[in-house]
Amino acid sequence: MRPYTCGLDAAADVIGGKWKPRILWALHHGPLRFGQLHREISGVTEKMLIQQLRELEAREVVHREVFHQVPPKVEYSLTELGRSLIVALIPLDNWGMDHMAELEVTR
Repeated sequence: MRPYTCGLDAAADVIGGKWKPRILWALHHGPLRFGQLHREISGVTEKMLIQQLRELEAREVVHREVFHQVPPKVEYSLTELGRSLIVALIPLDNWGMDHMAELEVTR
């Protein structure tokens, strides 16, 4: 593995891609079950969501809690590290909201 060259490089390694920021954003309101999370993030396939959640779990950004009951229940939530990323995503969300109309035109 190559060393990070700057902070942005490290952050992009953790949350890079189309789905990870959206997963984090969906979870910042509180824990969600897989089905709830899947409905919250339009366009993501179940397979991709599972893959992205596993990667975020491996980086200790997302916590997966299994409740041993019938039927089985699994909830996903942000860890302290994940919550610290929300602080960085809020300005990005604000920028997107401010420029959404003009960005739609050039899409």
